[in-house]
Amino acid sequence: MLMARNQPRPPAALELRLEPLEDRCPSCGEKSWVAYHSPRTVATLSGLVRLRLVVRRCVNPACALYHEPHRPEEEGAFALPQGEFGLDVIALVGALRHAEHRSVPEIHRQLSGRGVDVSERTVTNLLDRYEELVALRLSENSGLREKLGEQGRAVVAIDGLQPDVGHEVLWVVRECLSGEVLLARSLLGGTQGEIAPLLREVADALEVPIKGVVSDGQHAIRKAVGSALPGVPHQLCQFHYLREAAKEVYEADRHAKKELKKRVRGVRPIERELEGREDPEAAVIRGYCLAVRSAITDDGRPPLSASGLKLHDRLEAIRDSVERVSKKGDESPGS
Repeated sequence: MLMARNQPRPPAALELRLEPLEDRCPSCGEKSWVAYHSPRTVATLSGLVRLRLVVRRCVNPACALYHEPHRPEEEGAFALPQGEFGLDVIALVGALRHAEHRSVPEIHRQLSGRGVDVSERTVTNLLDRYEELVALRLSENSGLREKLGEQGRAVVAIDGLQPDVGHEVLWVVRECLSGEVLLARSLLGGTQGEIAPLLREVADALEVPIKGVVSDGQHAIRKAVGSALPGVPHQLCQFHYLREAAKEVYEADRHAKKELKKRVRGVRPIERELEGREDPEAAVIRGYCLAVRSAITDDGRPPLSASGLKLHDRLEAIRDSVERVSKKGDESPGS
């Protein structure tokens, strides 16, 4: 159980809108309608992610899934149900504990050093979640088998989580319609020969047919799906489309920010020249220096919030302000 927060979280660096892959009921095939939006914030190793989840419901009274919520399939790629921390954080906690034999305080310090706001007690809870994942056996979970039986089908997603280079990869296979994790294994790599047995194990344990697979575009995963689940439709995750499409934008934006920073590195000498001065002009210049420092350190997260473009806009605003102040000074009496 997670302890209550005594202070609010900072704003999320990334916001994503997730929708179900289909706008029709998976049971009766009729149009399902948007019932509500469910906000959720997840702490990942890359920062806070704000999810805006579009939840649909079937409005056919004769349907077995009438008024049952249909949440976005991609939600489970970020965190466990009701989880506050991302799967990548859980994978790192497990790797540090079992591969590097780190203590809970050491894991806490490492997470804190990477910007993850977490307590030592929560680290223990995350370690429990990791151990529950890797010990999960579908054949022993009667409640999940019953839920899947009511669905009559399964849509499977697979993703590999490697917190850092050199760590083992935590492979998680989950069922998208129910949001439940079916299988998790910590493996040394992610080749076709390692992934395919996981998919076969899930397919053999399920008592319902697998109607689709969702994953990123790794060639090993695509080949493993083709060999382990021949004939099953395979769709690439929309979030990974966005991330891959943003790579070139990210590189260009990072280069632009680097070049912009070169032009405003003379702030410190100006501040030294103002030491000891308390006149109004010195106060104004210090304010501009502070504004430049703030602009340089205020990062964004591409593609939705590009830090280079943000820095460009803020520096332009500072320049325009300086020009307006200079013009007022030139127009002052006696000038």
